[in-house]
Amino acid sequence: MQASRLRWHIVVFLAPAVMVYTAVMIFPLFNTMRLALYTDIDQVRSFVGLDNFNRLFGDPRWSEQFWNALGNNFKFFFIHMLVQNPIGIVLAAMLSHPRLRFAALYRSAIFIPTILSFVIVGFAWKLILSPIWGIAPSMLDAVGLKSLFAPWLGKEAYALVTLSLISVWQFVGIPMMLIYAALLSIPEEILEAGEIDGITGINAFWKIKLPLILPSIGIISILTFVGNFNAFDLIYAAQGALAGPDFSTDILGTFLYRTFFGFQLQLGDPYMGSAVAGTMFAIILIGVCIYLFGIQTRLRRYQL
Repeated sequence: MQASRLRWHIVVFLAPAVMVYTAVMIFPLFNTMRLALYTDIDQVRSFVGLDNFNRLFGDPRWSEQFWNALGNNFKFFFIHMLVQNPIGIVLAAMLSHPRLRFAALYRSAIFIPTILSFVIVGFAWKLILSPIWGIAPSMLDAVGLKSLFAPWLGKEAYALVTLSLISVWQFVGIPMMLIYAALLSIPEEILEAGEIDGITGINAFWKIKLPLILPSIGIISILTFVGNFNAFDLIYAAQGALAGPDFSTDILGTFLYRTFFGFQLQLGDPYMGSAVAGTMFAIILIGVCIYLFGIQTRLRRYQL
């Protein structure tokens, strides 16, 4: 009887959350997957199987933009992995030093951009970097480096890297805080034992702290992967739906938006848009599975 009551108790409390999650996540996901298998033929919805995916990957009308967006998305992700996360780790290591004064103030200042709206960040940096009324040229001129200024958001070669670094500036506080919390959770006994063996300073970080925070670094990496392949807001706010110049900042999120809803002379196609969304979901799912069944398993073995 007690076991039976316990089961009903769990069901009653979980049911509202499961219903809400199903309504706003599970049902739209499966409906999108279903929609990707149809198309309009003479204004009648018809089942076409995987034809939409074949068109997305092989039809020049769609594939050129898709592969360009996918490549840009990987560049966007790698810049975050190679710049944002290492900087976050370094900042966390510095801020966790017991002798650092005003550490709380520094943490707050670094984390504040994270809570800002994408729209605010996108338009603010677009104004800052504007060659006409932006403050970037005058700031570089003040330190004698005006010759280095260029309309970075207006050049195909630099636009995506510039937006990636803006995103790094906004979100570097997240890996910093996660690594900071992981560093504080390291038992003092381990550090004291290292000091007895002569492991102090930077050596203590490399030989003791870093191996112990590897699981946190893994979590940050997979969160970065998922976040970057779901990115949309910053690109749209700064460069618009066309992700200019000449689609050089186009990623899967902006490509999905134009495909599904249409933009300017391009008509929206919900069926092809669902195919793009399904492909994005598959890419993210593959990345998460590689982490869960590959990297995380090795990290557990390493800890053991």
